[in-house]
Amino acid sequence: MLVRDAMSTVVLTIGPAHTLRQAAALMSARRVGAALVLDPEAGGIGILTERDILNSVGLGQNPDAERTHAHTTNNVVFATPTWTLEEAARAMAHGGFRHLVVLDRGEPAGIVSVRDIIRCWAPARQHAASLTG
Repeated sequence: MLVRDAMSTVVLTIGPAHTLRQAAALMSARRVGAALVLDPEAGGIGILTERDILNSVGLGQNPDAERTHAHTTNNVVFATPTWTLEEAARAMAHGGFRHLVVLDRGEPAGIVSVRDIIRCWAPARQHAASLTG
């Protein structure tokens, strides 16, 4: 299977001036664990994850005062829609993250998460087990 088969194509996009509370509310409403942060001044596409928000709150920072630009990962690892799920999983394991931004011709096309990969792999593994058992 390929990344394009697993990725979410509806991507939450926020700006660098959003507060962490605003970002968390949008992520919660959309039931996603990451948002793309578009910031031309910081080099383009970054990613903000629920872990970034959790780390800030854990440090006692005020989610109404903290802006996403201060917590965004800008050195993003990008996948393409034609990567295999194995390649995506390997990149996530190597980098220690759970979301990959998918670019197609240099433009954001989606996000693939560990959960997306598991969702694709689980039925295939169940089917294979039923054939051998």
